Amino acid sequence: MEMEENLASNQQGNFETSLSQLERSSKKPKGGIITLPFIIANEAFQMVATIGLMPNMILYLMNEYKMGVKDASNLMFYWSAASNFSPLIGAFVADSFLGRFLCIGVGCIFTFLGMVQLWLTAMISSARPRPCSLLAQPCESATTGQFVLLISSFGLISIGGGGIKPCSAAFGADQVDNRNNPNNAMILERYFSWYYASTVVSVLIALTGIVYIQDHMGWKVGFGVPAILMFCSTLVFLLASSLYIKHKSNKSLFTGLLEVIVVAYKNRKLNFPLDYSSGYHREEASAYASPTDRLRFLNKACIIKNPQDISSTVISSNQWDLCTIEQVEELKALIKIIPLWSTGVIVSLNISQNSFPLLQAKSMDRHIISNFQIPAGSFGMFAIITIAIWVVSYDRVIIPLASKIAGKKFHLDPRLKMGMGIFLSCLAMLISGIMERIRKRKAIEQGLLNNPSGVVHMSALWLVPQHCFSGLAEALIIIGQIEFYYSEFPKSMSSIATSLSGVGMGVANLLASVILSNVDKLTRGGGKESWVSNNINKGHYEYYYWLLATFSSINLLYFLVCNWCYGPSGEKLVKTSREGDRL
Repeated sequence: MEMEENLASNQQGNFETSLSQLERSSKKPKGGIITLPFIIANEAFQMVATIGLMPNMILYLMNEYKMGVKDASNLMFYWSAASNFSPLIGAFVADSFLGRFLCIGVGCIFTFLGMVQLWLTAMISSARPRPCSLLAQPCESATTGQFVLLISSFGLISIGGGGIKPCSAAFGADQVDNRNNPNNAMILERYFSWYYASTVVSVLIALTGIVYIQDHMGWKVGFGVPAILMFCSTLVFLLASSLYIKHKSNKSLFTGLLEVIVVAYKNRKLNFPLDYSSGYHREEASAYASPTDRLRFLNKACIIKNPQDISSTVISSNQWDLCTIEQVEELKALIKIIPLWSTGVIVSLNISQNSFPLLQAKSMDRHIISNFQIPAGSFGMFAIITIAIWVVSYDRVIIPLASKIAGKKFHLDPRLKMGMGIFLSCLAMLISGIMERIRKRKAIEQGLLNNPSGVVHMSALWLVPQHCFSGLAEALIIIGQIEFYYSEFPKSMSSIATSLSGVGMGVANLLASVILSNVDKLTRGGGKESWVSNNINKGHYEYYYWLLATFSSINLLYFLVCNWCYGPSGEKLVKTSREGDRL
């Protein structure tokens, strides 16, 4: 009897096991290559839509909202700064609360709503100031309500971008990242190649197709198309929701860095332990025996006050009271990098000067053939093309050729790239000033001094060199910085490498606004025409460019000092003894 019961029990167990295996096999696997078209398409549509709004926006503000060059440029700087800072907040929210999928989804919705609102400012005539009267009366400026409607649309787009930008590439990597696959590294490399190739193509489409639509079909269609593309982007991403791998949120790296600052301050009166090798808290199987002496006051964040603070798994029970050596060293690495990071701000300041090149191009002959002319807002594509040519030629031509000549593997040091980028950025501003000086002289000779909307008989293709130098400078400084951060930061901080460039651009946008406002204020006095006058033929845009070139020259000297003070690249922190230089 007992044998029969055991047999029945075994049969039932085997049946339940088979049933559970069948249920698991019936579930569709999530992630994989099938999800990548949805993620890449989402990013591509989003970039075409948002970047397509930027080039001609200053013309929309000047013509439809009756804003001057200074005010319109400052508003663009503020919008760009918000768009560059918001990804930091988005990364924190994604890592700590929402997860990447929800953060991207919410970001798409916010961006779409902002674009619809911007489109409504073009569709509804009462949302903008009335057209200027033909009589000798001043043009009406925007009312508070009209201005709020415009600014809030910019704000929604910036908030949406903050959710999409920091998560999109990493979310795609989550779908194909399989550590058990021997080809995992190759798959990830291929994914990132396709991802960044799609971003370059998207930028080119935005700077050509969207700008062309705005120039030839007006603002209603020009803003409506990006809104439709953003709707498609959101729809494409959400349609594949059931296919995605969705990792849960965890503690953000930024939270860990903030914990170090708070705990170090709380423990500021503590004495350093006598036993340097055992008085500090570190992770299990940590490579650090003790913290370095660099920025030694931060070491107080990982001093063990009570053994009870450490759990059985060698993890602090409250990380707002006790941090690990790893957290402290991560913050030290970030602080050490800041001086060299700051040298890229002036380069970003030069790159952000989109308004004046647009006005220059609009006042020149942009015809390629008699029936076609390049839109003024599309000249930025020459910078993008230069970046693409440099990336391909460096990898496929320069490196192999230089390695063959040198007889060993050749590689440009990241900091050398950064220095070259700063020099070329200075050169780009110098050339921009020279070209503007020539353009202005021809405008005056042709009787266009009082006609800023007149077209100078001078080919706008003369502006291509300054865009090419600017693009090459951007490629060198951005790629050099990212390579440098990856080589110097611990692996746990690799996500910060891409974030720092965006922060630098945000700081540059705010600095650009301050410089522009002060230049206008200081050069306007005494009845003189401002350097950044609304009338490009009366102003002195060339002086403004040369001022930026002067700042860039000073920045190059500052970079050389910071580079010398930093020491050798790839300096490894000694993790077994009290070594390391004080900053």
